[in-house]
Amino acid sequence: MEKRRTGTYRICSTAPEPFKAYIPYPLPPDPPLQLDEVDFDLMERANRALGRLDGITAVLPDTSLFLYLYVRKEALLSSQIEGTRSSFSDLLLFESNEAPGVPLDDVREVSNYVAAIHHGLERLREGFPLSLRLLREIHEILLAHGRGSEQAPGEFRRSQNWLGGTRPGNAVFVPPPPEEVMPCMGALELFLHDEPVRMPVLIKAAFAHVQFETIHPFLDGNGRLGRLLITLLLCAEEALSQPLLYLSLYFKTHRTEYYEWLQRVRLHGDWEGWLRFFLEGVLHTSKQAVTAARNILELFDESQRRIETLGRSTGSALRVHGHLTRHPLTSIANTSEALHLAPNTVNVAFHNLEQLGLVQEVTGRKRNRIFLYSSYLHILNEGAEPLPR
Repeated sequence: MEKRRTGTYRICSTAPEPFKAYIPYPLPPDPPLQLDEVDFDLMERANRALGRLDGITAVLPDTSLFLYLYVRKEALLSSQIEGTRSSFSDLLLFESNEAPGVPLDDVREVSNYVAAIHHGLERLREGFPLSLRLLREIHEILLAHGRGSEQAPGEFRRSQNWLGGTRPGNAVFVPPPPEEVMPCMGALELFLHDEPVRMPVLIKAAFAHVQFETIHPFLDGNGRLGRLLITLLLCAEEALSQPLLYLSLYFKTHRTEYYEWLQRVRLHGDWEGWLRFFLEGVLHTSKQAVTAARNILELFDESQRRIETLGRSTGSALRVHGHLTRHPLTSIANTSEALHLAPNTVNVAFHNLEQLGLVQEVTGRKRNRIFLYSSYLHILNEGAEPLPR
């Protein structure tokens, strides 16, 4: 494929040494994409897979349950790409006011991401447009606490940043200089609003993600917000009614390739290659999410059938099981408070569930014990293990 220019370089001399900053051209690419039959077939299959994923919400007994945990999985995966060491268990313990076994900054970072997703989706449901103002609001929440909280949350950068290296002069990539951030982001906002041209939603999401990462408009949190932008755009365009696509799983699994494709677009203008990589991610992740949802439903049904063999203890055990479907890692105290049941009743229920092999106690203590719905967490945790150092 002939090289396509996607931007221009500017020589900057505000640092001790001159460096080249990259200023991307506005979207869409020029000349337009050159797609063949294989590309269109891949796009069609990705769209169908996304539709099946969105359709699964119609058959779920409790969509909010899946949404609660899928949002946390996306938050966890996206933060892990940036280097956090949190696991699903750490996040659930943190949200249950239990002590996690990793630095608090890691868990807070993931928790901030969860809050940022919820804020963005709520604003979209209120009719607020996907805009620069909304992205700044989300960014402020994303960096509210922990790492990055002193990096101007909610404000576009007023200084130069860079990727790789120790300074702009030896960096792998240098985004636009600060005075070009607003013009670049303004052009991206127009593209999100179908100006100058409307594009299929998956192509728009693929292009917008690369453009955002290339502009790198904030001092910190660009990677996480750029991946969140994909989810927000799919929901804003009604390709998804709920944020059930955790595309960060694919980006995490193919992390080196992911970063190589971002750079290949900048250096060679290979939008077609990036789009294929992106669509493969949508296809793979959508199928995986549908399979996980079905496996979870089968697990719940099987667990309930086993609980119904308990006789007189069935009622309280079923209620505790219901709590575990929302909080697969929890304590007797938290369960007792949430269900308004006596601690002794909850303790007996957990004992029965443990005897049935549905839960396991993970602390080894006699007091302040914590129970894990292990089969459930195993399904949720697929691909969510922290990356090796």
